[in-house]
Amino acid sequence: MYGVWTPEQVATAEEPVLARTPEGALMRRAAHGAAQVALRMLAEGGPVVGTHVVVLVGAGNNGGDGLWAGVELRRRGVGVTAVLLAPDRAHPAGLAALRKARGRVVTDVEEGVAAVGRADLVLDAIVGTSGRGGLREPAPRLVAAIGCSVLAIDSPSGVDPLTGTVHDEAVTATETVTFGARKPVHVLNRARCGLVTLVDIGLGPELPDAPVRVLDAVDVGRAWPVPGPGDDKYTQGVVGVAAGSAVYPGAAVLASGAAALATSGMVRYAGSAAHEVRAAWPEVVATDHVADAGRVQAWAVGPGLGTGEDGAATLAHVLDAGVPVLADADAITLLGASSDLRARAAGNPVLVTPHAGEFARLVAELDGEFDPAADRVDAARRAAAALGVTVLLKGNATVVAAPDGRVLVHPAGSSWLATAGSGDVLSGVAGALLAAGLEPWWAGGCAAFVHARAAGIGAGRPGAPVPASHVRAAVPDAIREVRAAALAAS
Repeated sequence: MYGVWTPEQVATAEEPVLARTPEGALMRRAAHGAAQVALRMLAEGGPVVGTHVVVLVGAGNNGGDGLWAGVELRRRGVGVTAVLLAPDRAHPAGLAALRKARGRVVTDVEEGVAAVGRADLVLDAIVGTSGRGGLREPAPRLVAAIGCSVLAIDSPSGVDPLTGTVHDEAVTATETVTFGARKPVHVLNRARCGLVTLVDIGLGPELPDAPVRVLDAVDVGRAWPVPGPGDDKYTQGVVGVAAGSAVYPGAAVLASGAAALATSGMVRYAGSAAHEVRAAWPEVVATDHVADAGRVQAWAVGPGLGTGEDGAATLAHVLDAGVPVLADADAITLLGASSDLRARAAGNPVLVTPHAGEFARLVAELDGEFDPAADRVDAARRAAAALGVTVLLKGNATVVAAPDGRVLVHPAGSSWLATAGSGDVLSGVAGALLAAGLEPWWAGGCAAFVHARAAGIGAGRPGAPVPASHVRAAVPDAIREVRAAALAAS
């Protein structure tokens, strides 16, 4: 697990470090790290000597990082052109050092555009993590001329460093190098950041508790329930699945199958798709009504359930059962429309897993601002606190927010999970983890991780489409991967 801090928290942590280090030393350390990443990127295309790098230099310290990185690249035989977007506000010491190292300095926009077009690598040092809003002229013209790989210094310019949102024109980086700590943009917008490298500049002891955390395979593998010698099918967790209908029997089949494959001791299905579930998963104990399902240790409810009176009655039944509940799809719509159902859920171990449209319905009757498009983390955190449940906001960056303010983010490597039925698979996996005893925040984070990994395995190759049934089938392989990572780290 690693932490993510806001730009303001990182800036505050830098202050005592700057006070006890020689002037300019911290910037030189950061620039050295950036230069090392740039050299690696250049080496991927062949010999480094003789290549040419263009640094797009904005005002202030971010531009200074780029200029000093350019100095180090010059010392390794790389041609460097610095295009100054704000010549009168360029970092004085960095600019003087680059000129001394015989780097080229350009202030004319057209000359800069031509240099960018000939570059082997562009360093984006236009705006750092203190910047807000889109790019301003002449930056968009220079960025539009890029035809090579881009290394962003700290954060891709034009992408909001706090929320990952894009304002008009922005840089799309091949890789990003950041300093001291990861910021929200690095996990909320991987599409713009690319591969992120963190350079240690000694901020660790000065940073507060991280407001956002990201799980890795070792964390998930260690948390995943593994049966011991004394376990049986009941002690491993019995999960109930209330999903599907005559119109949507596939939702029941996908959710029940995913729960079975996610190491549940037993899966009990209750609903009108019982025949289809039995046919697909003979190990699932299937009945027609939740009242007849028998004892369970958690419920997964909602996919394909329907939003009429029967669906509302089913949701009310499982919320009153006194066990953890995973609420997805139609169950989310029912919660959003009923203050009574929300009151039954509040304060209990309930995990809701909305996509953007479902999230809007979930918070429609609540007081306050909940805008995932503006700030996904803030919207999920506010909703969790207002509802008294854990909220897993699906998306390319999945956010899991607990009512007490804890937040996990899982940055997916692709968008292939945006397909019909994939959420039903997530419901089954998360329900199994709840039944095994994981609290909703951990169950949501671990399920999101394995779900995304299963999509990668099910796709077979990068960029390939993956239907939900393939994601479900790959769940055991994804679990084996995280368990292997945990064992290797022991």
